[in-house]
Amino acid sequence: MFRAGPFVADHVTPVTPEQVQPNGVDLTVEAVLEPTERGRIGRDGKHVAEREPLNPDPDADAYVLSPGGYVARYGETIRIPEGHVGFVYPRSSLMRNACMLHTAVWDAGYEGRGEGLLAVHRPVEIEPDARIAQLVFAEANHDGTYDGSYQGERVD
Repeated sequence: MFRAGPFVADHVTPVTPEQVQPNGVDLTVEAVLEPTERGRIGRDGKHVAEREPLNPDPDADAYVLSPGGYVARYGETIRIPEGHVGFVYPRSSLMRNACMLHTAVWDAGYEGRGEGLLAVHRPVEIEPDARIAQLVFAEANHDGTYDGSYQGERVD
């Protein structure tokens, strides 16, 4: 069963009342990054490609993005509680503008400021701090909690 938005909001920092939805919490874009080299995923490890942070266009007061693949960093710190799994979905306004946000499963015990793959199919402008995704929690059985290399990423 999916949990209600106020329950999810108890595990997101910072959060405003406007971000709390009936079934989750909207996540904002803190930064947009563009990969600058080749990454590698191997059997015994990984190399995450270096990424260059993009600056918002001062005339548009927004990230002006051409078609391509980008990394969207969320502005909120997330804590996935035990007994739950987190899923991040794109907001419909992103899809209606020919963009997609691809994410992974967020395991119980994860804490950090995560990222998603922003696939831009048509030129778009995205303002800093705009709501681009929604985090939802589902109750789930699990064996242990997350303790991987991304644990605590970008937690101040």
